[in-house]
Amino acid sequence: MNGICFLCGKWKPLELHHVFGASNRKKSEKYGYVVHLCHDCHNEPPNGVHHNAEAMLRLHQQYQRIHEQTYSREHFMQVFG
Repeated sequence: MNGICFLCGKWKPLELHHVFGASNRKKSEKYGYVVHLCHDCHNEPPNGVHHNAEAMLRLHQQYQRIHEQTYSREHFMQVFG
């Protein structure tokens, strides 16, 4: 699927990224915490979120704030740990 990358804003083929992955992957889907990223922003070193801890942290913080505004910090901690 082509579209606009959530991070770089370029029109490219997109890949789905679960903001909270691993054991929280299904929870990310449940709450809609998935973003569309181009391959470079998703999975290419050094800037792709799977290779760049700072970029991943920014996404985590952004979606934690969204969750806490909708629910609460306590709820976020219960769901995502």
